Amino acid sequence: MRADIHPKYTNAEIRCACGNVIQTRSTRPTILIGICNACHPFYTGTQKFVDTAGRVDKFQQRLAKTQAAQAAITSAKKKRK
Repeated sequence: MRADIHPKYTNAEIRCACGNVIQTRSTRPTILIGICNACHPFYTGTQKFVDTAGRVDKFQQRLAKTQAAQAAITSAKKKRK
């Protein structure tokens, strides 16, 4: 194997939206997730209402940000020509 081509594998935290923190090892220092085994309805046995409107809003915000970035790139390319 070649030396120094692999990413660093260090201690990491997995953080859930419910506040649960899980210690593991990964190439990324923190991993954010929306649902884990402590709050998932299958494992807890309770039904929980998931805020779908909040998810839609998050998606629309990310979409707007992406479209704005793409528009900026295309306008910069047009100015170069």
